[in-house]
This record gives sequence, C-alpha cells and structure tokens, in this order.
Amino acid sequence: MLPTPSTSHVSFDRVYEPAEDSYLLLDTLSSESEKAFLQKRFNEASEKSNASPSPLVVEVGSGSGVVLSFVDAHCEAIFGRADILTAGVDVNLHACKATVKTVDVTERDQREFGKSHGFYLGNVAADLLSAVKAGEVDVLIFNPPYVPTPDLPSTLPRENLSAFDLDSHLLSLSYAGGADGMEVTNRLLASIPEILHPTRGCAYVLLCAQNKPETVKDEIRKWGNGWAVEAVSSSGKKGGWEKLQIVRIWRASDASPID
Repeated sequence: MLPTPSTSHVSFDRVYEPAEDSYLLLDTLSSESEKAFLQKRFNEASEKSNASPSPLVVEVGSGSGVVLSFVDAHCEAIFGRADILTAGVDVNLHACKATVKTVDVTERDQREFGKSHGFYLGNVAADLLSAVKAGEVDVLIFNPPYVPTPDLPSTLPRENLSAFDLDSHLLSLSYAGGADGMEVTNRLLASIPEILHPTRGCAYVLLCAQNKPETVKDEIRKWGNGWAVEAVSSSGKKGGWEKLQIVRIWRASDASPID
C-alpha cells in the first residue's frame, strides 16, 4: 500500500477535507489493474516514436491536494516511469494554495527518504478546464461536486459576506452539484474529447448513485469514435445514495482521433 500524503497543514474551513471519495481515487489509481492499464498505455505510446513525451496529469478540483500529491509522489509505481508532469485546477484559490503546500511537503518527504517524485507544474485558479490547452492532457482526474442540490453556487461569491458565510460558500463549491448532482460534471464531460490527448488520453471521474451512473456511461458510449467507459472501482456497498464509483473514460488505442 502506497503512503497517503499528509494534509495536517491544511485549514479545512474553506477547503474540502479528504473523505471516502478522495481515498477511493487513491485506491483506484494505485490498484494493480489501473497501474497495469496506465503503464501499458503510456509506455507503449512512447515506444511508437523516437520521442518519449512526459505524461501530463491534471486534477480538476484539487482541493487539499491529497490526490495530486499522491500521484506526483508515487508516479513511478503507478506509471512505471518517474518523468510525470502534474498540475492542479480549482475554482477556490484557497484550495490551490493548499495543493501547492501539500505537494511541496510530500515531495520533501520523498527526497528525504531518497525516493523519486514527478514534476509538479503548479496550480491554477480557474473554472473546470477553461485554462487548459486542448489536446494536451494525458490523464484527467475529477472528483466533482456530486451532491444533488436545488441550485448551483456561483463561482464568484457575493460581496460583503461575513467570514462564516464566505467559508460556507467556498465549501459548497466542492459538493453542490445541482440537478442529479451532475450539472458541473456534465460540463466537464462535454470538454473531455477536446481536452484529452487525441490518442493516449484518459480520464477518471467519480460518480455517486444519484448521478445515475449507468445513464452517464450510456451517454459517453454514444460519443462514438472509439470512446469507451467502464467503472473501475466502487465503495459504499452497504447501499444508500452515497454509493460511489470511479469511471475510466478513454479512447481505444486503435481508434482514429476526432477530426
């Protein structure tokens, strides 16, 4: 089992605290099946040409940074290569700063024990993938605001909020998902064919039972052009609407990229 990065330095008044969904992502990315998938996908891709580009991993909604720093610290075990580039995106500036700190602490721990880590490019405060260049992302990770809510909070809080109300607003951005908990996720899914690398790109997206995951997967399969999706892990097997699953979205290696 790979060590989980420490987030003891993070103030969780304004930043989402790692929970079951976060740890499910860690377990999924470090599982034997996903390590085999990623190592085969990216090592084979580099063998097809003289160039061997470093895979770029982008986490949208990096929060405390626990997931991104985990990938950065354990990239060699997960990808079979240490030249992994990582970057984070979050609409919450406090989350961006927390991620920077978590990655820094984790990388220092890695170096102290003589272990390798990837190359962290930094975090950007932005709405979903608006600041990401098309076709450049090799692995996209998204733990969305998936809780069904009557409304979506604005990414720009009202002026003159009290400290308590501002904290509450920033935290709501991490869980409030609107109708079926899918309004934010649907926006991101619509961007995936453009944002991911046209041949080797893949995405890991977390869904809960009330997101109607089977419907979501059916819609992704309708993209055609070699796109595939499957659930690669799940939790909450005791039942209840909070049952979670991680779906992997990718294009088959023999499919032609979208024109």
